[in-house]
Amino acid sequence: MSNRILVVAEHAGGKLNVATAKAVTAGQKIGGEIEIAVFAADGAAVAGEAAKLAGVARVLQVDHAANKDAMSAVLAPQVAALAKSRGSTHVLAPGSTFGKDVLPRVAALLGVPQVSDIMNVHAANRFDRPTYAGNAIVTVETTVSPVVATVRMASFAAAVAGAAAPVEKTAVDAKLPTHTRYVGIESHKSERPDLQSAGRVVSGGRALASGENFQKYIVPLADKLGAAIGASRAAVDSGYVPNDMQVGQTGKIIAPELYFAVGISGAIQHLAGIKDARTIVAINKDPEAPIFEIADLGLVGDLFQLLPELTGKL
Repeated sequence: MSNRILVVAEHAGGKLNVATAKAVTAGQKIGGEIEIAVFAADGAAVAGEAAKLAGVARVLQVDHAANKDAMSAVLAPQVAALAKSRGSTHVLAPGSTFGKDVLPRVAALLGVPQVSDIMNVHAANRFDRPTYAGNAIVTVETTVSPVVATVRMASFAAAVAGAAAPVEKTAVDAKLPTHTRYVGIESHKSERPDLQSAGRVVSGGRALASGENFQKYIVPLADKLGAAIGASRAAVDSGYVPNDMQVGQTGKIIAPELYFAVGISGAIQHLAGIKDARTIVAINKDPEAPIFEIADLGLVGDLFQLLPELTGKL
């Protein structure tokens, strides 16, 4: 039997997240027919974007009033029901906050274990995934069907544009929960690129000493580079910036072309989130800081002096 791969689309504000295109690439490596499922109140715009990704056989547009706000308790029963009705051999989602929230519920409803954070595909049921904060790579093999897996976004390029696939409006027969309701969302809105998909990222650590210094020193450099802004866990725990800016094992795993680590010592937890970056630039006053062991370029000195000088030269 050929593989039938169901990719759960991540989207917000009527826009498809690039993370979905990376999950499609993982599906291409598995091989088989790829379907993208768009769950929304009105998913026409998102479905249209998804249909343009190369390698996609069709897009399943599941419109339901309950899908207006993405809640895992509401989405998971629909994903599981759709996977069953479509005869899906694989259910994939990006290894983002969205995928990590939805797919474990889907796996439980389907009665199968989840394969988390796949970073390489050896066969339809055999994958590589990181462990021990990315310091070891394990190969896992599953014998169950369907295979439910989150995709490590830093390990796959986004699928390119291709011929438009057909969009099918689809109804899903699933019992939605009554114990969960949407109350609201608090999020940090910014015109900057999304942290997980940005090509350039400037991150600050505890050495910044305050949120005001993030604004004074990190923001101007990021503005000059057109970069997203991140932070170490220490900076987030200290209250300098919101936790949605945290980069690392318990934050966001990223793979930008250029990564600035400013005042970040380089704890294992942080390195696990940036090791796939193409070029890493470290600025730290401690020449023995672990961050310099993986940095491609390093500046040893006081960030409060170096950053304004560097920003001024850009």
